[in-house]
Amino acid sequence: MSGPEDHGHGSAGPPSLEDPTDGEVHELQDSHWFEDRHLFEDRHWFEDIADHLGPAYLRYSFTMGTDQEIGFLYDVLGLGEGSRVLDVGCGPGRHAVALARRGVEVVGVDISERFVEVAEDVAVREGLSHLATFERADARAMVGDPRFDTGAGARPFDAAISLCQGAFGLGGPPDVGDPQNLAADAAVLGGILAALRPGGRCAVSAFSSYFQVRWLEDGDAFDAAGGVNHERTELRDLDGVRTEADLWTTCYTPRELRLLAERCGLAVDHLWSVTPGGYSMEPPTVTTHEFLLVARRPPA
Repeated sequence: MSGPEDHGHGSAGPPSLEDPTDGEVHELQDSHWFEDRHLFEDRHWFEDIADHLGPAYLRYSFTMGTDQEIGFLYDVLGLGEGSRVLDVGCGPGRHAVALARRGVEVVGVDISERFVEVAEDVAVREGLSHLATFERADARAMVGDPRFDTGAGARPFDAAISLCQGAFGLGGPPDVGDPQNLAADAAVLGGILAALRPGGRCAVSAFSSYFQVRWLEDGDAFDAAGGVNHERTELRDLDGVRTEADLWTTCYTPRELRLLAERCGLAVDHLWSVTPGGYSMEPPTVTTHEFLLVARRPPA
């Protein structure tokens, strides 16, 4: 999905989907949440957004820092030519294609058929389709899927990424059946864990609760119990056709992010504050848009 840096907070806040640029706690390890692949069978709310935006998504300003983000993660994750990476919630493939340019083999997964089509077109256009391939799948249902789960026969991945609320953080509105609002994101992390080789690392970004509350706008509604921000916004496709849409972003504190990752079986190495196009090893603060989790699958 490669989801929305969608909170328009003027010059101080992250870029808004309203303003495209002109450029191109349960014990989760024992839970059924990332073992039941039929738990999330309904159409995901983000699919309608992706259908409308299509390649116009790549015009938004928050996508312009892709090369910096990938350059940083290439080193942090210990990647090299021939490494195999899973891009979870790949959207229209901007991070996957950037990795493929460095000789990395990438499999992108996204729930949006439209975004998968766009990503495939970009890879073909750049002559990288032999390195960057894409699958339509629900990132919350990768456990048990033989395309991704090593326990179901998948070839292991050296690393995985889920950036810019691509899948992690896009669970949707609060659910009375999941009052802690953990099931969807736990399922994504469980799928990442299942896809990695022992010792393989992942990088997952999450929107900051601190930042979101600090820059809360009149049109935003932040659910403090579940950490979900709801925003009503306007989207434009490549032809300038406008439509209104509801956006839900699950936000995190560093402590929550660490606890969830560890309870899903990941070993946390680092937690940093980052901004789109400004990834660095900055310790967590209350002033940046996102937190970046770097973790690994423990040795067998």
